[in-house]
Amino acid sequence: MQEPIEQTDRTKISLSRVLSLPTGILLVTGIMIGSGVYKKIAPMSQTGLDEFYILLAWIIAGTITMFGAFTYAGLASMTTASGGVYEYLRLVYGDFVAYLYGWMIFMIGGSGSIAALAFVFSQSVNTLVHFPDPLHSMETISIGGIFFPFASSGIKMFAVLTIAALTWVNYRGVKKGSALNNVVTSAKILGIALIIILGLFFSTPHGISATTSVPLGKTALFSAMFGALLSALWAYDGWANITFITGEIKNPQKNVPIAIISGLGIAMILYVLLNYSFIKVMPLSQLAAIGENKIAAAEVAAMILGNPGRVVIAVLIMISTFSAVNGCIITYPRVYYRMAQENVFFKKVQEVHPAFKTPYMSLLFSSVWSCILVVSGTFDLLTNLVIFGGYLFFGLVAFGLVLMKRKGIIRTRVIGYPVVPFVIILFSLTLVINTLIVQTKQSLIGLVLVFSGVPFYFYFRKKYGVAGPRKEDSA
Repeated sequence: MQEPIEQTDRTKISLSRVLSLPTGILLVTGIMIGSGVYKKIAPMSQTGLDEFYILLAWIIAGTITMFGAFTYAGLASMTTASGGVYEYLRLVYGDFVAYLYGWMIFMIGGSGSIAALAFVFSQSVNTLVHFPDPLHSMETISIGGIFFPFASSGIKMFAVLTIAALTWVNYRGVKKGSALNNVVTSAKILGIALIIILGLFFSTPHGISATTSVPLGKTALFSAMFGALLSALWAYDGWANITFITGEIKNPQKNVPIAIISGLGIAMILYVLLNYSFIKVMPLSQLAAIGENKIAAAEVAAMILGNPGRVVIAVLIMISTFSAVNGCIITYPRVYYRMAQENVFFKKVQEVHPAFKTPYMSLLFSSVWSCILVVSGTFDLLTNLVIFGGYLFFGLVAFGLVLMKRKGIIRTRVIGYPVVPFVIILFSLTLVINTLIVQTKQSLIGLVLVFSGVPFYFYFRKKYGVAGPRKEDSA
C-alpha cells in the first residue's frame, strides 16, 4: 500500500537549485550552437544576397536576439519559478495566452528543436558510419506532399535512439545532464575556433569582396533579407531556454540574465567569424549549390583540408548537435512541468522523481513527441516552423515588459528600455507577416499546430479546474 502514497507525493516534490552560473552560460551557448551555423549558409546563399548582406543578416539576427536577452532580463525579476517565458506570459496576460505558448513549445518549438537537432546529429554520424536505409523503397510516400516519413529511415532511427538515450541521462538527474553539457560545449567552442582560424588564413582567388549574385531591387532585397534572417535566427534559437529551468538555478534573478547575455555574446562572435571564414573559402555560387543532404561547413572544410576536413566537420557537428539536443532535453520539459502545475496539461507531467529530483514524466512526454516529429519532418521544415512559432510570441513577451513597467510591477532598470522592446515588437510582427506571405503552407501548418491546443485547454480546465497560488509564483 506504500506505492500509491509515494506516487501521490510526487506532485508535491520540488526541483532542486543545483545549477551554477558557469553551467548556465555553457548551457545557453551549448543549446544555441547546434547545427544551424554549419548548414544555414547554403540556403542563405540561395536568396540572391551578396556576402555583405549575408554577414549583415547574422549580425542583425544576433542584435535582435541580444535585445530579447535584455527584455527577458527585465522580466526575470518577476518570478523565480520554472517555466521561463511561459511564466512571464502567464503573469502578464493570464493562463490562456501562456498556455498557447506552452502548447506551441510542446507541438513545435521545443519538440521540433529536439527533433531537428537529433536529425542533424544523426546525419553527421551517418557521414562517418553509413547507416542502412531499410525503408528506402517507400521514401517517396508522402503526407500532403510535405511530410516524407519513410525517407532517410536509417538516419531517423538513429535520431530516435539518440533522443531516448539523452532523455534517460536527464531522467537520472539534472546535474548529470548539465555536466555532460559542460564537457561537450567546451569541446565544440574550441573546435569552432580552430575552423575559424583555418578559414581566415586560407588563401582563395575569388576573395571576400567578389560579387556572385545579381543586385536585387528594394522589394526583393527586403524579402531576401528576411529569408536569410529566418535561417540565421534558427542558429540563435534556444538562447532563452535557460529561463525554463529557473527553478533549478542558484540565485536565478541575478544569474539567469548574466548567463543569457554572456552565452549569447559568445555565440554571436563565433557565428559571424565562422560565416566570414566560410565565404572567404568558398564563393556564394558554390555554397548556394550545396544540396539539403550535404553540410555546407563540411564542403568548406574539404576545400581547406581535403577529405579529412569533412571528417573534422562531421565530428564537430556531432559534438555540437549532441550538446544542443542534450540542452534542449534538459530545458523544454520544464515548461510542460510548469503547465501541469497550473492545471493546463496532463496532471502526471508535474510529477518529480523522488530520488533524482527531475520532472521525469515531462521528460518522457517530450521524448515521445520529439521522436514522432523526427519521423514526420525534414530539417529545414522543422526549423522554419520553430522560428515562426517562436516569433508569434516573442513580440507579446516584449509588449508584456512594457505593460509591467508602466504598471510599476517591474521597477528594475532594463537595458535599452523602451526602445528595445518596441524594436522587438516591430521586428516580430514583420517577420511573422513576411513568413506567412513567402512560406504560406508551412506557416499555416504552424498556426494549425499552435491553435490545435485550444480544445485541450478547455478540456484541462474542465477536468482539473484553476490551480491555486504557489509560493514560487512571484519573486
